[in-house]
Amino acid sequence: MLPLQTDSNWFYKIPKIELHLHLEGAIPLPAMWELVKKYGGNRSVKDIDELKERFRYSDFSHFIETWIWKNQFIREYDDFTLIGEAVAQELSRINIRYSEVFYSPPDFAKHGLIPQEITGAIRKGIDLVPTVEVALIADLVRDFGPQMAETTLDQVREVIDQGVIGIGLGGSEADFPAELFSDVFEHARKLDFRTTAHAGEAAGSSSVWSVINNLKVDRIGHGTRAFEDPRLVSFLAAKHIPLEVCPRSNVCTGAVNSLQEHPVRDYFNQGLSLTINTDDPVMFDTSLPQEYSALVSDLKFSYEDIKSLILNAIESSWLPSDQKLNLVKQFVSDPAWDAHE
Repeated sequence: MLPLQTDSNWFYKIPKIELHLHLEGAIPLPAMWELVKKYGGNRSVKDIDELKERFRYSDFSHFIETWIWKNQFIREYDDFTLIGEAVAQELSRINIRYSEVFYSPPDFAKHGLIPQEITGAIRKGIDLVPTVEVALIADLVRDFGPQMAETTLDQVREVIDQGVIGIGLGGSEADFPAELFSDVFEHARKLDFRTTAHAGEAAGSSSVWSVINNLKVDRIGHGTRAFEDPRLVSFLAAKHIPLEVCPRSNVCTGAVNSLQEHPVRDYFNQGLSLTINTDDPVMFDTSLPQEYSALVSDLKFSYEDIKSLILNAIESSWLPSDQKLNLVKQFVSDPAWDAHE
């Protein structure tokens, strides 16, 4: 777990938003344990402590294997309602006011579940927690190929009124390059969906260039390895393309060797548009307050830097302009905003 500052309460109390959070990787352990027991997984994982220990990875491929293992315990629409409520409660507990949350419908087609009903079930759970606003991003999941991605997009468009504001592209980045999905992303834009894609996590700077040039994304998930091409770093800074940076995640999957070696500090210094996120907080034993705390304690970010990152997350969100302005006013007037001083 990431270290906390002695005044760590500030990182919890300050209002926050998060833009790169996977619903299925954020299921609080008690809720996940209930699902494991429901489907007989407690014969191999004996208690909640053993469940937590399953979330340790040797590399990115091992993480994907564990992701697939976990998803076998999500089989019914009611499971998604349980998850939606549990995740929203946790977001509210740590004072995340707004979040744009990925969910991955293609992962559950094997259980006979369709995206429209999955979306409705998640929304039903989220709506039980009125203290946080959650928009949804449908992850088309590279591993199922462009045809499945197109089918998922067509299905998700039917439930756009359930708060689905965009599409993403996660999964095995190195095995399924972005250019395979160019037509799907073009179609998504015509449907007025916003777009993001994972890149520069399990593959290098060329993958980041590909989501920019072939997918024309609004934001980039991770972008960790952009530093491999200084021209790319300069381009990202000049074009103000937001990066959804997930430091702890990158350490856990081996994208970087340690937090101290993460490029986030250099990216910040070079003026890139950065947002800080947890990716899969339960699977990586982290939270957004802990991510911010670690930036201060390990990478010498100041409290003013943290507030700058939070405000940039608001600007990088897909909220309408008036709602962004509203959030900024709420945040900077919150009693916690300057409470560290």
